[in-house]
Amino acid sequence: MSAESSPRVFTDVSVDPFVRGLLHHSANPNGKGLVLTHGAGSNCQAPLLVALAETFADAGFLVLRCDLPFRQDRPYGPPGPGDAKRDRAGLKNAVLALKNLAPGPVFLGGHSSGGRQASMLCAEEPDLVPGLLLMSYPLHPPRKPAQLRTQHFFNLRTPVLFVQGTRDPFGSIEAI
Repeated sequence: MSAESSPRVFTDVSVDPFVRGLLHHSANPNGKGLVLTHGAGSNCQAPLLVALAETFADAGFLVLRCDLPFRQDRPYGPPGPGDAKRDRAGLKNAVLALKNLAPGPVFLGGHSSGGRQASMLCAEEPDLVPGLLLMSYPLHPPRKPAQLRTQHFFNLRTPVLFVQGTRDPFGSIEAI
């Protein structure tokens, strides 16, 4: 195992919205960075994000697991309708903060709702990151496959890796 055993708390209060999360360093850094964020019902302590951060740190990445601004504001509950723009600004601030720490390219990844915000941010800012990791992307609300959440995909120029489960109620592998 090449990653350091415990992540360090990371905050950047010089920006609004501020950045809060946990930073995973690698014992054998490759210069690359990765920002990871959570879904609507979770936070940066989600087991999936912890496992991914440790795996990428083992591979040499500097990884920041961060809370979206809506989660920084309240510990429980889903994001509100007015939170999306601020959450994207928080993700952008997290990417820029990690770019100050990692000498190489910084990638962005998100689980479910966090992935949706990450993809929307990349559609708005195509040069922000060289690649995007989307896990369990919410293509549509559960049991409402006609209400697609993909309109921004037409503006997305960033290469994307989708990771989807076989029983995901927000979108099937076939739909992805």
